[in-house]
Amino acid sequence: METDMIYELRRPKNALPGKKYPALFVMHGIGSNEQNMLSLVSGLEDSFFIYSIRGHLSQGPGYAYFTIQGYGKPHREVFDDGIKRLANFIDYASEHYPIDPEQIYLLGFSQGAIVSMTLAASLGNKIKGVVALSGYIPQFVKEEYKINPGNHLSLFISHGEYDQALPYEWGVENAEYFTKLGIPVTFHSYPVGHTVSEENLQDFQSWILNDLQR
Repeated sequence: METDMIYELRRPKNALPGKKYPALFVMHGIGSNEQNMLSLVSGLEDSFFIYSIRGHLSQGPGYAYFTIQGYGKPHREVFDDGIKRLANFIDYASEHYPIDPEQIYLLGFSQGAIVSMTLAASLGNKIKGVVALSGYIPQFVKEEYKINPGNHLSLFISHGEYDQALPYEWGVENAEYFTKLGIPVTFHSYPVGHTVSEENLQDFQSWILNDLQR
């Protein structure tokens, strides 16, 4: 299996031959790129193989994983294709790097959170944990995708209380959606807009390192 996705890889400095490591797949927001997400995962390299994935679509000065037809409404065919590409990349990385298949995590901001939650809801036991920062779950995903979150998924979901791009209420709905599926959810809100505060960063990094132990 090959991939046409562009990505930035960070790996444990003292990775041991023959040992498999947890993996963290990182997805950026619309118009951003794979480099802009690396500051959010700084310090996690010793615990994970980290893949920061560039969106395959050009969007302004940066990139995207899908396009938007309206407020909170992705173009369905473009979205489905983006999800398929990301799922295939996870398979590609699992084949080509020493990844523990029981320890695969996703982290995304905004559009990256949207695709992360969609992948988690549909890839079964392939995903162990998700950090979803300021995103939403498209309605057609809830209604038309085959929902299969597996039996060992957990999520950290956060949202800015003054988010001017994606309403705070959408973050609350994300937490409620996964909770109703029986998935453990840690939800945090912060008095910020559409951004990731230092407190948010510290909270999700602590959560993901703790979740590794379960």
